[in-house]
Amino acid sequence: MPPQNVSQDTIICYAPLMITTQGIWQGDNPLNYSLPLFLLQLILVVVTTRILVFLLKPFRQPRVISEILGGVILGPSVMGRSRVFANVVFPLRSVTVLETMANLGLLYFLFLVGVEMDIAVIRRTGRKAIFIAVAGMILPFLIGISFSFLLHQRTQFVKQGTFILFLGVALSVTAFPVLARVLAELKLINTEIGRIAMSSALVNDMCAWILLALAIALAENEKVNLATLWVVLSSAGFIVFCVFVVRPMISWVIRKTPEGETVSDFYIGMILTGVMISGFITDAIGTHSVFGAFIFGLVIPNGPLGVTLIEKLEDFVSGILLPLFFAISGLKTSIGAIDGVDTWGILALVIILACAGKVAGTLLVALLYQIPFYDGVALGLLMNTKGLVEMIVLNVGKDSKVLDDKSFAIMVVVALVMTAIITPAVTAFYKPARRFAPYKRRSILKTKSDSDLRTLVCIHTPRNVTTIINLLEASNPTNKSPLSVYALHLVELTGRASAMLIVHNSRKSGRPAANRTQAQSDHIINAFENFEQQTEYVSVQPVTAISPYSTMHEDICSVAEDKRVAFIILPFHKQQTVDGGMEATNPAYRVINQNVLANSPCSVGILVDRGFGGTTRVAGNQIAHHIAVVFIGGPDDREALAFAWRMSSHPGNTLTVMRFIAGQQQQSGSSSAQNDPGVLTVVTDSDREKQKDDEFINKFKTMIANEKSIVYNETFVNNGEETMAAIRSVDEVHDLFIVGRGQGMSPLTAGLTDWSECPELGAIGDLLASSDFASSVSVLVIQHYVGSDLDDDDDDDFVAASPDSPRNHNQPRTPKTNQRPPPSPRGSHMYDS
Repeated sequence: MPPQNVSQDTIICYAPLMITTQGIWQGDNPLNYSLPLFLLQLILVVVTTRILVFLLKPFRQPRVISEILGGVILGPSVMGRSRVFANVVFPLRSVTVLETMANLGLLYFLFLVGVEMDIAVIRRTGRKAIFIAVAGMILPFLIGISFSFLLHQRTQFVKQGTFILFLGVALSVTAFPVLARVLAELKLINTEIGRIAMSSALVNDMCAWILLALAIALAENEKVNLATLWVVLSSAGFIVFCVFVVRPMISWVIRKTPEGETVSDFYIGMILTGVMISGFITDAIGTHSVFGAFIFGLVIPNGPLGVTLIEKLEDFVSGILLPLFFAISGLKTSIGAIDGVDTWGILALVIILACAGKVAGTLLVALLYQIPFYDGVALGLLMNTKGLVEMIVLNVGKDSKVLDDKSFAIMVVVALVMTAIITPAVTAFYKPARRFAPYKRRSILKTKSDSDLRTLVCIHTPRNVTTIINLLEASNPTNKSPLSVYALHLVELTGRASAMLIVHNSRKSGRPAANRTQAQSDHIINAFENFEQQTEYVSVQPVTAISPYSTMHEDICSVAEDKRVAFIILPFHKQQTVDGGMEATNPAYRVINQNVLANSPCSVGILVDRGFGGTTRVAGNQIAHHIAVVFIGGPDDREALAFAWRMSSHPGNTLTVMRFIAGQQQQSGSSSAQNDPGVLTVVTDSDREKQKDDEFINKFKTMIANEKSIVYNETFVNNGEETMAAIRSVDEVHDLFIVGRGQGMSPLTAGLTDWSECPELGAIGDLLASSDFASSVSVLVIQHYVGSDLDDDDDDDFVAASPDSPRNHNQPRTPKTNQRPPPSPRGSHMYDS
């Protein structure tokens, strides 16, 4: 009788699933277990990527280059050539785990891209951007078709049409996030060419997603049949379901959440689960899982929910998991597969023709729209930027056996080279002409009494908005001398494109913000627009600048020159704490202030905010400020007094001017030398400055003879200690001190700089801004524009500080020329929101 259990005749051998190790002390090798091996691989990828980002930063290369290169270095092209390294660190058994985690990171990254993307932006791009995007895709697509015939014979069992579609999409796509980063690095993001490029890239991205979905549907089937049709119809049905079912459900969740509160963790968890469900559905119906995640993110309404999702996911996904995907692309790339001179020749030909095709197509449409030739070529070069979408196309093609090792390696190298050459090529080829005409009124002193005072206010966060607006309100805009304000929101440039969207989209549609940066920008713009509406004789123009902190001062100076402003107001890098002390907010703000002081094209003021005017904006007819000016001497102090004088013209303000004069000990030595006929006296720069101070003060005293709201005091002091004591003795009724920065040494401030915490404020400014001074007094430290000698010789316009003061307009004036060297051609116009 045969045995009852015949399965005993079959022996199945399998490796047990080893996830975590018992430890090296038990004799286990951690690299034989999946979790420790994955963690080591992740560490290697992240560290290699970060090192390459640091090394390539001087060449201003986008981060995607470092991430792909990191994978190439760790892969079979470089370190993988060592069999020991390949077998120990990246064995074949670990590829499944690594790719699974990489695709999970990609899934959530594409979800975030969908959350941040605003379809309304694409609808508003206009025909110009659409035509440029389409023209920039057609020629590279045709080149991809030609290229496919050269490579197709090496790829077996693949339909020619599918191969054409994959290569065409890979060559014709433009990566919007990478392009936005390149534009910001080149200081072109806020120019006309930058806005056109971003609009076209958005359109191009959407077209690429449609083509990608079609390519995947075709790749899953060897020929177009009923199954392919079902894939397309199912994908369309999924989109319809998301738009008409999922979006209303999420809108209901948002409406249910009380205003000002965050969405509950339960709903956040459900939405994050929905990302995986969407990926599962689209993968099951034959489209890639990232397509479902992207559509799911796209239907989430802009607002606090999007902000919360981005804050919870962005850093981990884009900083840790996404580099895994690019590294996987590099690990799959074997440069050695590109063998033979003919193959390298094909590679060079593809790079040149694809780049030239994109430039030619873009240039043709640009010329039809009367865009200058060089602008059109630069636009075409920018549209060659490659990135995430192309790498997804190539990876799907590799996994679907549409691309073999050689084709895949060639296309990865094409993407790397085309993206890497963009920044150097545009920098070398495109020199944007500066439209800055020389202008003379670069300071408050030089601004005429019957013209507008152009002021640029810089804002990092909404915290300083109220105080700055109160300061502008108190500066007495009148019909005769109105106030032109340019509110510059400074945003740090990061590796993502989300911040760039606030520049591209002026946010005038009334829609909620998609992220925190956008929300802050909206708050700032709305505050200044309300200020403009509620205050007479004030015009406000919101501006946004996105830069790395290291070059942010270039944007500030560029805007100042472009808008021909006379005065820049910067927020101090410290803020007041609850107990009245001062703590640093961001050390980078201090470096920005120092760089602006050194390179500014006009006068600069640093505002130490201690709640000037209270926490709410003060109405014009309710202003009652007590302002004090410390006047020791020099151009900075004259500029400070000029601005304070302008503020004193407001009927609600009072002004106290404290002039400190060298005491008898200081004057006795100099006067005896001057009275001695045997001593040769030389008129020095300090003597000239003293003479200008005396003339300015005499005119000031004459003009305010009948002004009851202005008090002028003179105090004799001999050293810095006496000066400090005199300032401390002032009553605490004042809520704003205005002082000059006071460059250079003065006997009246001797010794004050020995314990200086912030030398950029000068001796007096540093004292007033210190924590041990009055906690309720804001301080404005002003530096006069440091221009040519000709610019500084004439202070006849000092009455501009008091717009309503009488002025002899028939007085002849000698024209002056601005001899300041022109700014660097890298600068650009900022985007006016």
